[in-house]
Amino acid sequence: MPTVNAARLAATGEDACTVLHVAVGEMPVQVELLRRPELVGTAVAVTGGRGVVVSATAPARRCGVHPGVALSRARRLCPPLTVLTGRPVQVERTWAGVLELLRSLVPVVEPLGTGTALLDASGTARHGGPVVLARRVRDRVADEQGLTCSVGVAGTRLVAGLAAAAAAPDGLLVVPAARVVAFLHPLPAADMPGVGRRTARLLEHLGLRTVADVAHAPAATLTRALGQVTGRWLHEAAWGRDDRPVTAPASRRAVTARAGFARDVDDPALVHRELLRLAVRVAARARATGVAGRTVVLEVRFADGTGLVRSRTLPERTDATRAVLAAASALLDGLGLQRARLRGAAVRLEDLAPSALQPRQLLLGERTPGWREVDGAVDRAGLRFGAGSVRPATLLETSPDWFPAAGTPAGGSVVGTVEDWSPPDALPGGPGWWAVC
Repeated sequence: MPTVNAARLAATGEDACTVLHVAVGEMPVQVELLRRPELVGTAVAVTGGRGVVVSATAPARRCGVHPGVALSRARRLCPPLTVLTGRPVQVERTWAGVLELLRSLVPVVEPLGTGTALLDASGTARHGGPVVLARRVRDRVADEQGLTCSVGVAGTRLVAGLAAAAAAPDGLLVVPAARVVAFLHPLPAADMPGVGRRTARLLEHLGLRTVADVAHAPAATLTRALGQVTGRWLHEAAWGRDDRPVTAPASRRAVTARAGFARDVDDPALVHRELLRLAVRVAARARATGVAGRTVVLEVRFADGTGLVRSRTLPERTDATRAVLAAASALLDGLGLQRARLRGAAVRLEDLAPSALQPRQLLLGERTPGWREVDGAVDRAGLRFGAGSVRPATLLETSPDWFPAAGTPAGGSVVGTVEDWSPPDALPGGPGWWAVC
């Protein structure tokens, strides 16, 4: 460990910089470049399957290719652009690995979403201070995950986040308390957290273009134009005042799986197939975290952007794929959608509690082993061969969200057969329902 120079930390103000904002920029495209290293340094865009860019490399962004740009326009802006289909499941899995890495360095990590997290660096002075910790974070994320990230170090969540944005895509910026105002005030007012397009237009109408303009505007003017909450927040934030602590999230309140369709779908058979895929994911995630839920929630998003949410409470908590699927399917059928065109769907398991503490009601005539043993066998296969190595036969067609297990190249031979499992009765659905791919 590096030697701590307390006098230097106190002189520079680094000892008070107890918040680290870690941002893995353009994570979807970074994840794709891990398996396509020959494309590093070239113009690459990742699409979500609906003809819109969701992530792009720096050379592509310099040509005007940004998230939200239509793919057809992106190709015109950047003719040498390479387009890849994103893999949301792999992005989530990679981000989970980053979070585990961060939690091994500090006890309090607050995820803000895929690719961003806050770290509480209090008490790190004996290990070299927050700046040494920030360097270690960047080095380990690069070495262990193959990703670049920017880190902002400051005394508040607000300033740390803006520092990380200024250091992007692969840098480190420290903003001690003495430099907060000098750092904030030259920034555009639109860069402040909580300032969306509408608020930015209102500030522009008031002639407030920089953070300095907002800081020196009367608080009454801001609250009158933007409302009490937003106005007060911006007035305080413009001076770098933010007393929100970094807190580790409470125990998980829900387990969710979402899917956006590559094109609008109106075929009930296809919708039910995607529902099966979502139910498999939700139940597997619940079992992996040791929880069971009692309420199954179904969300559907229509082609026009509107949506519906329906829920069903089960007699007892469950983490079984079959139970989650049955409830979600019943909710979908109850909507009576006929041939309504859907853009996406989600399945969520709520009212969670530790699965080990849940009583199990035995059923008369229930076979042993049953569906619980099926789920256990599938989970063990996933640990051995990779997630998705055992799936319902209905889902055997390759999707963008699935990738081969490690050591099994695309188009390669199967890694096993149903007969490999012992006892064979562990798969009561038989090879017609479950298959090893």
